[in-house]
Amino acid sequence: MLNLDRLRTLQAVARHGSVSAAADGLHVTTSAVSQQLAKLERETGQQLLAKNGRGVRLTDAGRLLADHASRILSQVELAQADLEAQRGQAVGELSLGAFPTAARGLLPAALVRLRAEHPQLRAKLEELEPDEAVPAVMRGDLDLAVVLDWYNKPLPMPDGLVKAALLDDPADVAMPAGHPLADRDQVELEEFADDEWVSWPKGEFCHDWLMLTLRGAGIEPRICHMAEEHHTQLALIAAGLGVAVAPRLGRGPIPDGVRVVPVRHTMRRHIYAIWRADADRRPSIRAALDALRASAAEHRAAEDAA
Repeated sequence: MLNLDRLRTLQAVARHGSVSAAADGLHVTTSAVSQQLAKLERETGQQLLAKNGRGVRLTDAGRLLADHASRILSQVELAQADLEAQRGQAVGELSLGAFPTAARGLLPAALVRLRAEHPQLRAKLEELEPDEAVPAVMRGDLDLAVVLDWYNKPLPMPDGLVKAALLDDPADVAMPAGHPLADRDQVELEEFADDEWVSWPKGEFCHDWLMLTLRGAGIEPRICHMAEEHHTQLALIAAGLGVAVAPRLGRGPIPDGVRVVPVRHTMRRHIYAIWRADADRRPSIRAALDALRASAAEHRAAEDAA
């Protein structure tokens, strides 16, 4: 009997082109990938990988099994979707992922709605950045994820995923209350060319976006501090240690000593849900999407009333 986890590992090697890239995509060690593939070779009695310079390549048998693995894993997802669709109810478990400010600003209300409207559905949330959530959905660790991209930097989206827009989230510039621009109604990014910046950590999608956007405005950014949590960034700004981009979703109360000012040419994050195309018929996916849309609508209404 072929093991589904090992088939998923082989499929990842075929998709990413190397053991190390597959390990990154699966968020495991290269040793774990190699062990899974070795076990799969013993199960099948076939050599699935061959050395290719410093790397490896799939043998003919490996490519053949990887093709079957894609169809098998897709069929497993379809079987689950069909069973749910036949029952017509959102039941069982549903694993959700969301980046931090969405986990704080959208998911609580959505999860409460799901629990009230679908009491037999057990939804579980994991906080993940978009570059972690996308591969997690692809490999089946998550059923649905809330991710983001920016108006000028799309998030790469693999084939086989479906996405639905939830809302656009404007972002302001947060600065110390004593900053010369703190009392303005609007600002331009170019006006912060001489400021020190508080950023997301290196390697995160939003950090890369910030570098791209500031350099596009003719600013070579001086990054003084990096923090993942927006609340930490705002605390640093309240202490007078720099300025930052501050999206509104999940931002919460602004600390004393901080002012947030809109940018004249509005910066926006596009926030949407993603799931696998072969899970599209699952009532639990539809239920989660309805709950997220309702939560997004409530957030927009609160923003308009503010």
